[in-house]
Amino acid sequence: MTSRDNRRLDLILAASLFALVALPWYRIRSGFFGLEWVPDFFSSEKLWPGLLQALNGKWQLLPILVLVAAAVGLRVMRKPGTRGAAMIAIGVSGLAWMLAEGLAIGLRGWNWGLLEALFGDVSGQPAFGAGALMVVTGFALMIAFGAAERGALKGDAFVLGAITLLILLVAVFVFYPLVSMFSGAFQEFDGSFTTEGVRRNIVDPKIWSLGCLAGGNCGVAWRTFFLAICTATGTTLLGLVFALVATRTGFRFKKSLRLLTVLPIITPPFVIGLALTMLLGRSGTLTNVIEVATGWELGRWLYGLTGIWIAQMLSFTPIAFLVLIGVVEGISPSMEEASQTLRSDRWRTFRKVTLPLLAPGLANAFLIGFIESMADFGNPLVLGGSGGVLSTEIFFAVVGAQNDPARAAILAMVLLFFTLSAFLAQRFWLTGRNFATVTGKGDGGRHISLPKRVAWPATTIAVAWAAFTITVYAMIVFGGFVKVWGLDHSLTFEHYIRAFGIGWDEGIRWTGVAWDSFWTTMEIALLAAPLTAAVGLLTAWLIVRQNFPGRSVFEFALMMSFAIPGTVIGISYIMAFNLPPLQMTGTAVILIACFVFRNMPVGVRGGVAAMSQLDGSLDEASLSLGAGSGRTMRKVILPLLRPAILAALVYSFVRAITSISAVIFLVSAKYNMATAYIVGLVENGEYGIAIAYSSVLILVMITVIGGFQLLVGDRRIRRREERVSPGSPINKEANA
Repeated sequence: MTSRDNRRLDLILAASLFALVALPWYRIRSGFFGLEWVPDFFSSEKLWPGLLQALNGKWQLLPILVLVAAAVGLRVMRKPGTRGAAMIAIGVSGLAWMLAEGLAIGLRGWNWGLLEALFGDVSGQPAFGAGALMVVTGFALMIAFGAAERGALKGDAFVLGAITLLILLVAVFVFYPLVSMFSGAFQEFDGSFTTEGVRRNIVDPKIWSLGCLAGGNCGVAWRTFFLAICTATGTTLLGLVFALVATRTGFRFKKSLRLLTVLPIITPPFVIGLALTMLLGRSGTLTNVIEVATGWELGRWLYGLTGIWIAQMLSFTPIAFLVLIGVVEGISPSMEEASQTLRSDRWRTFRKVTLPLLAPGLANAFLIGFIESMADFGNPLVLGGSGGVLSTEIFFAVVGAQNDPARAAILAMVLLFFTLSAFLAQRFWLTGRNFATVTGKGDGGRHISLPKRVAWPATTIAVAWAAFTITVYAMIVFGGFVKVWGLDHSLTFEHYIRAFGIGWDEGIRWTGVAWDSFWTTMEIALLAAPLTAAVGLLTAWLIVRQNFPGRSVFEFALMMSFAIPGTVIGISYIMAFNLPPLQMTGTAVILIACFVFRNMPVGVRGGVAAMSQLDGSLDEASLSLGAGSGRTMRKVILPLLRPAILAALVYSFVRAITSISAVIFLVSAKYNMATAYIVGLVENGEYGIAIAYSSVLILVMITVIGGFQLLVGDRRIRRREERVSPGSPINKEANA
């Protein structure tokens, strides 16, 4: 035990010392991983490590050197078990000092005039670089190591280290941007403090009016809340229907049904809205057919909450399906067999056993649908008409003629109030209930089929919705092969050639206008997806399996990143990371960080729902056999979470490609994502190229999702049928 503790501390200290003496302390404009800085490492002061920077006049780095030296002294002078409190103190002091000096000193010196008056002039400093960030990580791990030595969480360093690093990441990429944005609500344009904007907007009747109860117009807050309730209810029910039909019926086209449920979620923004407009709009194809056949004049019924609701149902039902199918497949067959053994028919078994065990999945699907609807930006922007919702109102408050950051902040807080209230209601409903069905014991059953009174309506609804989805996507495909969608329907390949043309001139030349953004999007999405899945599932394991102080607050913080509309996330990231101490605007890192912490809650909720079905005795058995928490997570838990892993990978990859509301603020000339490029095409009226680009993205996403499926595999908890030879010992024992 002593040698293992020393090895852990040695690794932490070695990494911190290496960062201080061998890595650039400040940010490199050309990028750290390009290694272009290596030849000039010693000749350029800007590239020097922390040790040389401190010796060259950066006095604010001297306390960091002292703290790291003190940690090394503890390693040498004290025995394991006697240095925990001191190590915690060093880690906390190091993080606090780096936070204070990073925020206080900017590019031109002190960031606040009071500090300049108290301490005099100071030379400016750029944003933190690789060396500083590694030392910050080292200080955080020192806190975890010290807590482990003092016996916290049974001295489990893996769990403590994971919790500490996740708290640090959430603080940096969730709370810090929010604080930066909300602080802007109390500032005038010259930076002075004011409360006028907040007082004016907090009582605005356009936000809180209940005039709809008297036949008038509702405020934007209640309009958004009503839409979110309708969308969450509809997507949860449809997701359950598709999950049951795909797993519990003899429906012949299950694979096609699964593909159709996933199609809307892999569709770039605005495309579904455009397709619905061409199909059901005032001059839409289906609208004209209905008017000719019935004589009804449908008018502009699609524009408003009705159209947004239909588009959101198409867009978010796949999310509910991805959450619920893992939960439906995760129910132990023996539970249903036990019910039938006690003479219950299939209807009673479904109603009394299957449905109650689906409760965590249903609650999570509803919560995600509610939050997705609240935060949706693309569909309301296309189909909202005169009835805006919170996300679009926030957008126009920031980038429109209003230019009112205080109003944007108030609207964001209203949205947070609704989403966090839904989260609390979900937790209250699930508190005290146990849904574990996989216990580690031998499982010798098969899932029962749906009773006919459920199977027939479910199949009918699934087929009808699938037909509607096919019709919408037929319009999308059609739009990519006609010259001018809605005007000139002559067939052409011109849009695909302009977008993805390939030439040959002493080698392949990517002549299409979409190639640059396409390769950038694929690279960033493939980097963000596994990181999102890993962080999300690790967090879910900590929430479900570990009992640590502040666990509920920690879970709240994660949901906040998902609850805030992407518009606000994008703006808050720009405000937080455009200046030191962390400067990431215009880089790929800010896009990856945004995707990871924006989409991670889906992996968390899916992991929580799946892990609620795994009995805690599985972990205890592994730990009692001498495995550590890390090995238990890797060898026992992860193989049983394959549906949740697949859902997290698929969702995070797809959202990295299809996200628009946050991305549109974070892209740069060097890193231009596909969705931002498509928005530009739509704004320029080039619908054909936009649809052609979207169609190619859909095909690519389907291919990558299939690759994820093959890579992750299936979770097998049912009995496997095997051929047994007549002379085998097993067969002899059975005959005996």
